[in-house]
Amino acid sequence: MQLPSSNGRPGPGGRGAAGAWGNLQPGDRAWLMGLAARAAPGARVALVGGAVRDALLGAAPLDLDVVVEGQDAGALAAASGLPHLIHPAFGNATVTLPDGRRADLVRARRESYPVPGQNPWPVPGTLADDLARRDFGLNALALEVGPGGPGALLEVPGGLADLEARTLRPLHPRSLHEDASRLVRAARLAARLDLSAHPELRRQVPAALAMAGRTPRLHAELRLLLHEPRPGRAARRLEGWGAGALLPAGALPRLEALDARQDAGLPVPPQIYAAALLSAAPDPAALAGRLGLGEKAAALLARALGDGPASPGSPEGVLRGLLRPRAYPALTGRDVLALGVPPGPAVGAALAHLAARRRSGEVRSPEEERAALAAYLCGADLGP
Repeated sequence: MQLPSSNGRPGPGGRGAAGAWGNLQPGDRAWLMGLAARAAPGARVALVGGAVRDALLGAAPLDLDVVVEGQDAGALAAASGLPHLIHPAFGNATVTLPDGRRADLVRARRESYPVPGQNPWPVPGTLADDLARRDFGLNALALEVGPGGPGALLEVPGGLADLEARTLRPLHPRSLHEDASRLVRAARLAARLDLSAHPELRRQVPAALAMAGRTPRLHAELRLLLHEPRPGRAARRLEGWGAGALLPAGALPRLEALDARQDAGLPVPPQIYAAALLSAAPDPAALAGRLGLGEKAAALLARALGDGPASPGSPEGVLRGLLRPRAYPALTGRDVLALGVPPGPAVGAALAHLAARRRSGEVRSPEEERAALAAYLCGADLGP
């Protein structure tokens, strides 16, 4: 397949290869030119995918993905002199840039899916093959780089038009059947960049849902959704596309409530979003395991649902306000001591009594707690 070149043809907003190149950070431009200078004769080096997309949209990309045609990517990474990690199975590499960011160097390849939902089977290919294997038209873009700077801006047919229209169009009729995680990735991109779903994407949604249980990578995409600037917006896109079942029932309003908090200028870390998602699951621990969330989100949820003290702006307080909007500051050990209970086990027993009354709904305010505590202390044996 021949890749059309947009040399002489402007990209979105009148920007072409030169415009995209100008939106890269100076250090990134220097690094890319250095790679091209070290490449073997006849090899091609190209910045690809989301980095080109974002540069054409006027943003400075943070994540760099580079495809190398005609040379082992690991060897080129080693020649760059920067710290790197080579992945021998595919001959790819991850390079640590001087500012600490990581960039991926990938050998151009073709892919096929012997078993839909499972990992694809890669074989070496051309730059055209590499773009054709990608998920959406506006991600199937490449900016060739030479020792002196940018070369041609390349696209899979329709890729630049998709970017102009800000639409997510799957490249293949079975794209979401082969990899259902692409549906979640589409929701993430749509929410972050204000993109619309192409009719072809909507047509493939049922196929993605049918394959979701057989696509392990979907869990990784859901985990990444929680790190989006507004996870609730991404979840709303899934709901609007008829794919809300990919999230636990009841998760959407909780994620959107946290988005609203951010819109009001109050930052919400991903850990709170993760705990809010778990709170809607029938088995939070099982969902945390599938998504690879570790133990922190589940522990935060347990604290928010517990009776321990939580300041209003703390993660526990924010989550408690979301999940238990009628919760109130419970009495503490200091309050119990102030009522004359001697330090020791009697304090713990009094607090346990109050916690049981809260869970049963018998007390609903600090005042009712004080009255219940006074009644408890009248009949309690506080020891010597």
